[in-house]
Amino acid sequence: MTKAEQKLLELYPETSKVYTSFCPYRVCPMGAHSDHQYGQVLGFAIDKGITVAFTPTDNGGIEFSSLNFEGKKQYALDKVLKPQKDWADYIRGAITSLGKKYSLHIGLYAVIEGSLPIGGLSSSAAVIIAFLNALCMVNKIKLSKREMIDIALWAESKFVGVNVGKLDQSCEILCKKNHLLYLDTKDDSYSLIPENSNMKPYEIAIFFSGVERTLMGSKFNMRVDELKAAAYALKGFAGIEYGNFKDTRLRDVPKEVFEKYKDKLPENWRKRATHFYTEFDRVSLGVEAWKNGDIETFGKLCFESGYSSIYNYETGSNELKTLYEIMLKTQGIYGGRFSGAGFKGCCMALVNPEYKESIKEYITEEYVRIFPNLKDKFSVHFCKSADGCACYYR
Repeated sequence: MTKAEQKLLELYPETSKVYTSFCPYRVCPMGAHSDHQYGQVLGFAIDKGITVAFTPTDNGGIEFSSLNFEGKKQYALDKVLKPQKDWADYIRGAITSLGKKYSLHIGLYAVIEGSLPIGGLSSSAAVIIAFLNALCMVNKIKLSKREMIDIALWAESKFVGVNVGKLDQSCEILCKKNHLLYLDTKDDSYSLIPENSNMKPYEIAIFFSGVERTLMGSKFNMRVDELKAAAYALKGFAGIEYGNFKDTRLRDVPKEVFEKYKDKLPENWRKRATHFYTEFDRVSLGVEAWKNGDIETFGKLCFESGYSSIYNYETGSNELKTLYEIMLKTQGIYGGRFSGAGFKGCCMALVNPEYKESIKEYITEEYVRIFPNLKDKFSVHFCKSADGCACYYR
């Protein structure tokens, strides 16, 4: 029994049936910062994530709390919800987004639990998806995977107000254990590429910096605007039809146009666009390396992706940049980068399982030496790839 289930039974002892909805976290080895520009991305779901323990109610209300945040929230399904700029906005967004399309009559009591520290693993998307899954189950709503992705995306991008693309939701719903997800975010086409039988063994390591972050209030939205501005300017230089600024994406601009006019762009815009185009190419090379079972080349490309995020996309806190530099020197790591938007949070790496103990010891020692104030907050976690969101009855 999970901690969330135990807490639910403690808060609501009259509960006769307990359900759980689990959504995994995700990591993106390549394709970072490009999904909102209709780029191509790679991802894994991991065997850690968000658990929502819940039980249906017949009073038309929703009541939930979190083991990771303080406070209990209560809402009536027939009331209009508005953002409050707190952690519960992700739940309010899930309720609102699903309610726009479907009639919600059955409420629920719920307790939410995250299995890893917050930051860089798309925990916000996982919370939304896990709660959506619970709402669908009690209201007998069946969604396709694509519909679930779209409803979850609206909740985070439109209700909460973070300009995310669809990478997070897609990974956490579409991924399959022992497979690499390839997703083209322009047309939503995807493939699940199995591990090559000749591939060396690997696990996914998460190095949590000890500094939590939220995309609300970070520079995330500014970076998205810079990419859009670069695309808009390049279209103007090349005589390409502008369209609406909000609908502009760098995927609409051929790489040849960027190469021809890039020196006319402001330096920041040029750097952001450079990341997009080089990352697009890295994903293609990464797919080939994965298919060939060449995890060393795949890892090298992942390191290159991290370098571009730091020096072209110019994101990454001092803590994450330090972790990245330490990973480069660590034996047993095939490749890695910071995970998520890069505004604090964590780094991810593909590692040789034989070196797990030495990797943990070396990185912890080096990181804590530089940031002794984070000694009690820094942590290392080893994970495996996993299937996407699941719901089951206990």
